[in-house]
Amino acid sequence: MDQAGTKAILGGLPFPVILIAADERIVQANTAAIAMFGAALLDRHHALSFRQPEFLRAISRAMQQGESGRVRLTLAGAGQDTIYDVTVSPLPQGVLCAFEDRSAWEQMDQMRRDFVANVSHELRTPLTALLGFIETLRGPARNDAAARERFLAIMASEAERMNRLVRDLLHLSRVEAEERVLPGDDVDIAGVLSATVVSLRPVAEAAKVSIRVEGADHPLIIRADHDQMTQVLTNLVENAVKYGSPAGAEVRVALAREIGPRGAQLRISVSDQGEGIDPFHIPRLTERFYRVDGHRSREKGGTGLGLAIVKHIVNRHRGRLIIESEKGRGSRFSVLLPLEPR
Repeated sequence: MDQAGTKAILGGLPFPVILIAADERIVQANTAAIAMFGAALLDRHHALSFRQPEFLRAISRAMQQGESGRVRLTLAGAGQDTIYDVTVSPLPQGVLCAFEDRSAWEQMDQMRRDFVANVSHELRTPLTALLGFIETLRGPARNDAAARERFLAIMASEAERMNRLVRDLLHLSRVEAEERVLPGDDVDIAGVLSATVVSLRPVAEAAKVSIRVEGADHPLIIRADHDQMTQVLTNLVENAVKYGSPAGAEVRVALAREIGPRGAQLRISVSDQGEGIDPFHIPRLTERFYRVDGHRSREKGGTGLGLAIVKHIVNRHRGRLIIESEKGRGSRFSVLLPLEPR
């Protein structure tokens, strides 16, 4: 096949492909390869563009021994490394190298490993405590009524902590499974907010925090999932009460219609008067199990999954979650939802 024919075939491939000639120069590269590696790699010795020893050895084996190979290639990028599986195939006119981007798969696999490790860690602490108290109640505290009552109270607390974690994991799994399905019900978000605030009054009173609601005087209908919107409001308001507000402070929850870049939208904002969040943490707040203050969160019963659940629910509703905070001036969590069907 002539050079024009080879170029046409390589150009039709959706993934990066380069052709190395017998003189070890890169003589062909399709559009995807040029976009990925730049046009400067053409007519250069391949070792000047790719310096990874394993990849160079695979090319050498294909060139000299006619041996096919598959190697892993990691290229440094501005934000993160790009990982390729490269198939190296000998041809009569040289060596063909096809690059398969595995970065997303690698990232997903790392997320899976991190998730399993985090769940194991979150469960290990209460399980260890339960086993220790059970052993104590069976032994030294067998006949100690006061110790038994104290230990049983702690065991109940630890068991409830595990129950909350499992419940939130199930919620997160269900939300992720439904994320691509648009909700189809008409929901009065003002009514949902009022009911949520009533249910959280005891929590607020225990924390000596007041909750002020604005903009919920009249029905405000949006296309949404009732239970999921209840969960979003519960998570945001409860977080503001438990973690964002000192005793005597006020949590402000407001509903407001506004015009955004994509048309009419509803803004649900939850503002606290706490110490604020360092900007370093804000981009990671919606990650699973990420906590600004892990010890404080666990003490108050947090699982580290609340904002991750909120993010996925908001995504399902084709909305946006905006987190604004300044040290010493509190935080505001805003959910922007479209008021018209997309």
